[in-house]
Amino acid sequence: MNKIKKILAFTIAVASMCAAAGCGSSTDGDSSKELTDEEVLANYEQKVEVEDTDEIEAIPEGADGELKWLSYFDINPTRRVPEKRTDLTLFESKGGKITYESCSSIEKYEKLASELMANNPPDMFWYESGMTFPCNCVKEMFQPIDELVDFDQPLWSDVKGMAEQYTMNGKHFVAPINYLPSSVLAYDKDVIEAAGLDDPYEIYQDGGWDWNDWYDMMFEYVSQAPDGEDRYGVNGWFAPFIFHSTGKTIIYYDESTGQYEQRLGDADLARAAQFLYDIKKNDLYLDGWIGQTSDCFKSNCLFYAMGPWASIDSHTPKEDDHWGMVPMPKDPNSDTRYTTIDINAYMWVNGSTKKEAMKTWMECARIVYVDPEYTATEKAKFDETNPYWTDEMYDAAYVDTVSDKFVQLYDPGYGISTVLSDNDAANNDTLEAVNALMYRWVMVEKDDGSQYTWTQLCETYKPTITSELDTFNKAYKEYLEKTK
Repeated sequence: MNKIKKILAFTIAVASMCAAAGCGSSTDGDSSKELTDEEVLANYEQKVEVEDTDEIEAIPEGADGELKWLSYFDINPTRRVPEKRTDLTLFESKGGKITYESCSSIEKYEKLASELMANNPPDMFWYESGMTFPCNCVKEMFQPIDELVDFDQPLWSDVKGMAEQYTMNGKHFVAPINYLPSSVLAYDKDVIEAAGLDDPYEIYQDGGWDWNDWYDMMFEYVSQAPDGEDRYGVNGWFAPFIFHSTGKTIIYYDESTGQYEQRLGDADLARAAQFLYDIKKNDLYLDGWIGQTSDCFKSNCLFYAMGPWASIDSHTPKEDDHWGMVPMPKDPNSDTRYTTIDINAYMWVNGSTKKEAMKTWMECARIVYVDPEYTATEKAKFDETNPYWTDEMYDAAYVDTVSDKFVQLYDPGYGISTVLSDNDAANNDTLEAVNALMYRWVMVEKDDGSQYTWTQLCETYKPTITSELDTFNKAYKEYLEKTK
């Protein structure tokens, strides 16, 4: 593959831009005035060289190369992120252009539906695990991408297996651009050593690191607390991944019936629920939202379960910190490590006719994650921004969970219906749709101080889950008949 090279130059210092944007005031008493995106970008000179490559063809002459992008974030440079993305630079060199149309993250699907009803569709839309597939594909918001992507080609072949999980009538709807870890466990090595505990990463490297290893370590740490000191084992987002480590999801697609089913009576899921119940029952769980890793450690919490974003950039460790990172523990009853992961992908909106431009954009977006020189450059950038991350941390957070060391699962429960899948529409106390709350609520304390049991949750929500699946499966079959 030919290489993508980026050469950046600033006409003024970033600090000067920030001062002008946020601190300027006039002598006549006018309030401070922020620079517009256009004014900031005018102060930011960027030179990008992209070598010609046979890997990606230019948009054919006469084809419309302008794509309308409906989203809550812009692909083009902005005041906050003035550096032009390499995928965009490459796309523009191939004759393309992206026009941004803004919407809120909560009402994005409503905005898309409105534009589809008005026969004024955008061309592309951001994939999210919540509601995109299969729900809104069945509602015909999106169209298949088989005209755009050949999964047998080298550019796409290594994501073919995941893409097969996003098919209807044999047609693909999602082409993963890249994979991202959903959540990992961060810890402070100094605290681990002071407690006389084994390093979790070393346990993991030796083939261990299962539920029991994790639980015993948290229990030992908490039990050592001096009088008057509160200690906890874990805070953050981990409950779904304990269920998923069994290799199963609550809702799944059944090949034998050709529809989506629930497995609430599954013994492995009940076992995962009991494990989480015990974590809460024995006071190992620190409930509540903590936004960054260092704040979690300050709360005497041994592990912080969150996406790597909570440990990088403005949240990154300092010079005197000695942090560690390890994937979620595996099911002790399984020799296989399972996990669900996040994917980045672009949906082709139904009604868009810009096949040539969409094909080129998809290839430009993908190539920056498979070109060796570019990926090495990105790693160098990461190291510069996060100088106190170790290679062990990076491998655990960004490499292993998206490699063949793990079997990556897709959880369709996040994409079935508003009631089951859409947290933005939930109106319960914790604002969780049914699929999400089923994974976590054995750790939720009721008003009387007791916990929900897995049996109680199943009895309470099985009728809702069954009804929602029945409704969706009917619509799904109608869609299959209509589009076969």
